[in-house]
Amino acid sequence: MKMIIAIVQDKDSNNLSNAFVEADVRATKLATTGGFLRSGNTTFMIGIEDDRVAEVLALIKHASSKRAEYITPPVNVEGQVERTYPVEIKVGGATVFVLPVEQFFHF
Repeated sequence: MKMIIAIVQDKDSNNLSNAFVEADVRATKLATTGGFLRSGNTTFMIGIEDDRVAEVLALIKHASSKRAEYITPPVNVEGQVERTYPVEIKVGGATVFVLPVEQFFHF
């Protein structure tokens, strides 16, 4: 038994949630916030049998796409007005942890 913790962008969470339902994968969905961009994320916690881990990872990879976004960085310059320009960054994808589970109970 494994515990998969997958952190995805909110934009990808509905597609991933639907993929889990179609594949009969039970997941707990939590609303979370990323530290770097302070943007919304969704964290899925999945308890799964060892032989289905690769299947679940494939679902996560397929539903979580990387894409480019533009942000305007904040400027902290005292007494000066400085013009800032948007910077392209890569967002999306998924951060996934696969952990061993010693015991699992479903009551």
